[in-house]
Amino acid sequence: MLKLKAAQKIIKTALDLARSKEMKPLAIAVIDGRGALVAFAAEDGSSLRRENIARGKADGAVALGVSSRQIAKMAADRPHFVAAVSHAIGGSMIPVPGGVLIRDARGMVVGAVGVSGDTSDNDELVAVAGIEAAGLKADTGA
Repeated sequence: MLKLKAAQKIIKTALDLARSKEMKPLAIAVIDGRGALVAFAAEDGSSLRRENIARGKADGAVALGVSSRQIAKMAADRPHFVAAVSHAIGGSMIPVPGGVLIRDARGMVVGAVGVSGDTSDNDELVAVAGIEAAGLKADTGA
């Protein structure tokens, strides 16, 4: 089970790294393994609806059990499948990097982090740093 304290650590670490690298303002959503929102933060200056994009990256990862980077590859190879899944989960799936699965020490998926605001690669970078700082395993599919 993903605890609030771990989710808050993920967000703090991700934002600290983003600021140290002078990234654009970010929105970060942390959800648990069943898709419930555990914690969220949006930096001052993040654009309108950025939270929906961050949440969509995390939701897609949990829904399919793979990172949003892998979903992007699926979308290129099987666009009809990804479109159908997006419809099935209420449209909350963003198929670009920045949605990272969170695994526990046993390898079980306990949640996901979705980050949006900078480049997709940078979004993924800070998500991984946050997950690892919380003592959990980040799964980008790479």
